[in-house]
Amino acid sequence: MMEPPAAAAARACRRRPLPPPLLCLLLAALCPRPALGLYTVNAVYGDTITMPCRLEVPDGLMFGKWKYEMPNGSPVFIAFRSSTKKNVQYDDVPDYKDRLSLSENYTLSIKNARISDEKRFVCMLVTEDDVSEEPTIVKVFKQPSQPEILHQADFLETEKLQMLGECVARESYPEGNVTWYKNGKVLQPVEEVVVINLQKIVDKSTGLFTMTSSLQYMPTKEDANAKFSCIVTYYGPSGQKTIQSEPVVFDVHYPTEKVTIQVLSQSSTIKEGDNITLKCSGNGNPPPQEFLFYIPGETEGIRSSDTYVMTDVRRNATGEYKCSLTDKSMMDSTTITVHYLDLQLTPSGEVTKQIGEALPVSCTISSSRNATVFWIKDNTRMQTSPSFSSLQYQDAGNYICETTLQEVEGLKKRKTLKLIVEGKPQIKMTKKTNTNKMSKTIVCHVEGFPKPAVQWTVTGSGSIINKAKETKYVNGKFSSKIVIAPEENVTLTCIAENQLERTVTSLNVSAISIPEYDEPEDRNDDNSEKVNDQAKLIVGIVVGLLLAALVAGVVYWLYVKKSNDAKGKSETAAAQNFPSLPRQEKHYFFSLLVLWFV
Repeated sequence: MMEPPAAAAARACRRRPLPPPLLCLLLAALCPRPALGLYTVNAVYGDTITMPCRLEVPDGLMFGKWKYEMPNGSPVFIAFRSSTKKNVQYDDVPDYKDRLSLSENYTLSIKNARISDEKRFVCMLVTEDDVSEEPTIVKVFKQPSQPEILHQADFLETEKLQMLGECVARESYPEGNVTWYKNGKVLQPVEEVVVINLQKIVDKSTGLFTMTSSLQYMPTKEDANAKFSCIVTYYGPSGQKTIQSEPVVFDVHYPTEKVTIQVLSQSSTIKEGDNITLKCSGNGNPPPQEFLFYIPGETEGIRSSDTYVMTDVRRNATGEYKCSLTDKSMMDSTTITVHYLDLQLTPSGEVTKQIGEALPVSCTISSSRNATVFWIKDNTRMQTSPSFSSLQYQDAGNYICETTLQEVEGLKKRKTLKLIVEGKPQIKMTKKTNTNKMSKTIVCHVEGFPKPAVQWTVTGSGSIINKAKETKYVNGKFSSKIVIAPEENVTLTCIAENQLERTVTSLNVSAISIPEYDEPEDRNDDNSEKVNDQAKLIVGIVVGLLLAALVAGVVYWLYVKKSNDAKGKSETAAAQNFPSLPRQEKHYFFSLLVLWFV
């Protein structure tokens, strides 16, 4: 067995005669001696290691040296500096070639720190009488790279344990530790749910560690948006530190648990003629791509994508609609109501009737909900529905029956009735002496539809008068008038003619010098109608009062006659007729009754 150098040097000192003191001191430096205290220098990988010689420089210093100790304890000298000659010498040690620097105060610097520099270095100061030593422990630290999650799963499936990914942190020294997190919380190993394996590999050329932690995970539906990350814990010159990876979100696949059917429509209500789109969806991931749609009246489902379109729907499309997965395992339903509105107007279109005829009109509605109906005549809304027991010219016009469903947007119907009231020409002639007493105005009042053409002639001469003026034709009526100053009595003829008939009426007009009764002109049509109505009312009241007076007179006459016949009868019989009144007062009562009726 090879003898350690220190033992051999000690034995030589014992065998040989005492050598000079310097030689003995150098030989003694080879002998390890216990350190009084360990000083540690923490260095960063790749930086410069600076080790001061922590010995006080003694008087009579000859030189200083640095060495480091091998794992077996043997020393390796690496640097020498003479205190007298001021020169520096570096030993031929391959690991430290061109890396060492020894200052005047014997501070040793090592460039480009490596993991292999993690040793026990010793500073030696030598005098003629003594050798002083002070050890320094060098620790080298290397921060790992930011961890990355590699070999990520394309997606995760619920109820299945699978490899989520590997967290890799490279070039660390000393070795670090890897911890997995989900949504910021530590993932603890759970059998068959969370399985973590950590592997550490050292690079023999650099001494740096690479940590790889794999995670097997069984996800749930709630992990759909979970953030997974990993953190590397390592030691640096100043203590423990951590580095976190970028979070990763995985696509979690889970089966459909519920099917939902929806009606896609631009409006909240559906009416005839609309298009309906049914959409079926499942809450699984990925969502189902095909479904079965069940239409009212169909026994078998219709296979389709997630949408089913029906165009121009009718009222018979009202009913319950369903959809399910293709295996019929899940189903959902919805009810659709297709609103409708029908309108029937009788009669409709263009209708021609004769004046005085009756015309029943009906507007019938059929709808899915209560509808609002109103009438319009010549662009003016009517307060009541039209009813014609005796048609007049003013009843003619364009009628519209319109109905709407207020709760259903855009659902309304209308139909039109163009009513034409025809009549043969009717003529009434009037005359009036003008206020200047120099002329007379003759008016021919004409009714009829189509509008009659009016012609004036003078009887006898047969000449035609072309200077007539006509009023506006309203509700089948208008007037034609002429102004004349006859020197003798004349007969004027008014001729009115339309497609139905020709009507002729004549009027005798005295000479302007002969006074005669002048007939007033008719007032406008509306006022004429009001006057006629008032006249009828007055006549009715007068006739009613006369009848009442007649009845009262008859009653009174019968009473007087009966009283005369019963003169000789007893007072009891008279008292039965008017038990509370004397005879004279009864006469007075009947007189008052007659006056009240009159």
